[in-house]
Amino acid sequence: MRIVAGKYRSRPIKSVPGEHTRPTADKIKGAIFSRIGPYFEGGRMLDLFSGSGNMGLESLSRGMDHVVFCDHNHHSIRVIKENIHALRADGESAVWKLDYRQALRRCYEEHLCFDLIFLDPPYALENKADILNQISSLGLLKQDGNLIFETAKTEILPNEIHHIKQVKCAEYGITKITYYQNEVKEDA
Repeated sequence: MRIVAGKYRSRPIKSVPGEHTRPTADKIKGAIFSRIGPYFEGGRMLDLFSGSGNMGLESLSRGMDHVVFCDHNHHSIRVIKENIHALRADGESAVWKLDYRQALRRCYEEHLCFDLIFLDPPYALENKADILNQISSLGLLKQDGNLIFETAKTEILPNEIHHIKQVKCAEYGITKITYYQNEVKEDA
């Protein structure tokens, strides 16, 4: 794996050994960032179900100020930390070893709100719509913020939950990428 673009372009990153993680392929990663960026002028990202940290590190490379990486697997946490250290991105990153429910609760308790949230849960995880509901209920996605959900192409996700609305869906082999945006209007 490698960083596709930005300040860390072409730098290699480690993947988590074994078959329990599915790194987002470079082709898919490039398509995602072409749609939502491709570069950022700062901002905060949540990389939930981080695996190796592939998507969060790409976001940092493309201009995000800070990424919160969350995973509950100790092998993933070790690889994420190694990748962050190799890129010298320690000051731009936080790494949490928590399951997604604990991570979302901690984001809420720490008053964190994100410009970009990337979700790549295990394909076998049920109730994926519940993750969207929690993010919306806790107010973790900024107005006009983007939420990207990577699932199996057979997965059916809701068109909207509260103010988080689906804006596009794309399939790549067995993978589906669903794009959401927070359309809530803040008080003037």
